[in-house]
Amino acid sequence: MDEMDVAVKLEVHGHEINSLKNQVSDLKEEYEMIQELAIAVNKMAVNIENMLRELNKQSERLKLLERVPAETSRQIKAAVITTLVGGIIGAVMTAILTLF
Repeated sequence: MDEMDVAVKLEVHGHEINSLKNQVSDLKEEYEMIQELAIAVNKMAVNIENMLRELNKQSERLKLLERVPAETSRQIKAAVITTLVGGIIGAVMTAILTLF
């Protein structure tokens, strides 16, 4: 192996080393992008969890609001029925009392 062969091999090794340096640099950039993506996904998961909690709270409030008209309607129906029954009983009592 003469000096020319050594020089050629050194040059080849130099190119390979530069290629490996470029690959390592590219891998570092990809690693950083993956880290940023992982952080973004984590933030998104936290936000979704918070939105889910808020949605559950709103669902409970909506159920309470939906119950109010139903309860009011039930109370109105009970009052109407009580009034009608009271009126009928009053009319029957009046009719009975006028007979005596």
